[in-house]
Amino acid sequence: MIDVDLSALSLADLKKLETDVAKYIATFEERQKAEARAAAEAIAKKFGFALSDLIQGNAPKKKPTPEAKYRHPERPAVTWSGRGRKPGWISEGLAAGKTLEDFAI
Repeated sequence: MIDVDLSALSLADLKKLETDVAKYIATFEERQKAEARAAAEAIAKKFGFALSDLIQGNAPKKKPTPEAKYRHPERPAVTWSGRGRKPGWISEGLAAGKTLEDFAI
């Protein structure tokens, strides 16, 4: 801990110190991240890579959205891909004697 004699400072100096400390605290995490990023870039460069090349290679791949196979008969914007739990409107239609082909797109 730094030992500072605050009693030797004027009110204006204390208020300026208070403002400076508040700013420093507010930006502390951003400065830590910047230092960590710079260190990681230096290590990547040491091995002949750019940090962005290494990060992009480990990004999770997004699964494509399955194509809709069935459409609600009264509300065409409501669809179902045939995967997962059957929507209520499909279950109701099947209970009423319809087949999945009746809902096919």
